[in-house]
Amino acid sequence: MATKTKFRPLHDRIVVKRIEAEQKTAGGIIIPDTAKEKPQEGEVVAVGPGARDESGKIVALDVKVGDKVLFGKWSGTEVRLDGQDLLIMKESDIMGVIA
Repeated sequence: MATKTKFRPLHDRIVVKRIEAEQKTAGGIIIPDTAKEKPQEGEVVAVGPGARDESGKIVALDVKVGDKVLFGKWSGTEVRLDGQDLLIMKESDIMGVIA
């Protein structure tokens, strides 16, 4: 279920909440937080209205609130909003929507 936020992104920016990765290996060993990589999968919690094309029309985004997405390892800017760690990124940083 999507998380509500009081932040409204502008243009073609989206707000993503990371989906936490599994904390154990296949052998049951617990991996410490310092050794874990940040997940590259998240849920869209807010979207901007879209970017403008050459003629000035707003082109709607392909992602919507609630979509589960994959993004690049270094994508986005980390922020803390409403007590949650979130990422703000451009739609072009999204590699795809998970069906």
